[in-house]
Amino acid sequence: MLLAIDCGNTNTVFSIWDGEKFLCTLRTSTHHARTADAYFTWFTTLIKHYEIQADITDVIISSTVPRVVFNLRVFADRFFNCRPLVVGKPECALPHQPRVDEGTQVGPDRLVNTAGAFDRHGGDLIVVDFGTATTFDVVDFDGSYIGGVIAPGVNLSLEALHMAAAALPHVDISKPQKVIGTNTVTCMQSGVFWGYVGLVKEICSRIQGERERPMRIVSTGGLAPLFQQTEDLFDVFEDDLTMHGLTVIHRYNKENGIA
Repeated sequence: MLLAIDCGNTNTVFSIWDGEKFLCTLRTSTHHARTADAYFTWFTTLIKHYEIQADITDVIISSTVPRVVFNLRVFADRFFNCRPLVVGKPECALPHQPRVDEGTQVGPDRLVNTAGAFDRHGGDLIVVDFGTATTFDVVDFDGSYIGGVIAPGVNLSLEALHMAAAALPHVDISKPQKVIGTNTVTCMQSGVFWGYVGLVKEICSRIQGERERPMRIVSTGGLAPLFQQTEDLFDVFEDDLTMHGLTVIHRYNKENGIA
């Protein structure tokens, strides 16, 4: 079985893939000081709780936080006796090479989302990922990542408002009843919610204009359904896009004798 690990700036997600489906998905906060032993204790405790029999033979890692990779490598080597594939490292091949400016290092999460989206939907895509940052990844007709856009994440914007303005409280993102807020909280929620609706629409429209061709818009990330319920912003929502992309990259390396 394959253990796919996606380490983001806020959360780290572990999913077990049996070759046909994900048996479970486990989530913990990202912490660069967490040791291999701590990962294993947390992981095995939850596996026992869910009564899952998991014989892990392979591990693949995508991490936007470089400092956690060492301990995750030790975790895979010590407890599963395997050398993990790490997306973005030279020993991990990609199904389609990115076409960006020379010397540019593309985030592993964007490479993984590109692989997963192309496998499910073909080319000419815009992948919108609502994470700590809101990213727009452009997938060419042949599956290559060719660039994109990075904007502040929704929760990051709310936190910045709260931290920078003493009179503004911390609020949770939600769809406001009206555009015009009648108190501080609804004013903030309206600004962020409708501001991001406009941001997504405008950026996707301008990407399609530059590409001069129809492009499907694929969304992923926890807040994507919140925005989708209001406007037809996306053609499709994928709740497991990153994990699926990790299985695609792992399969490609296996089939080509790399892993």
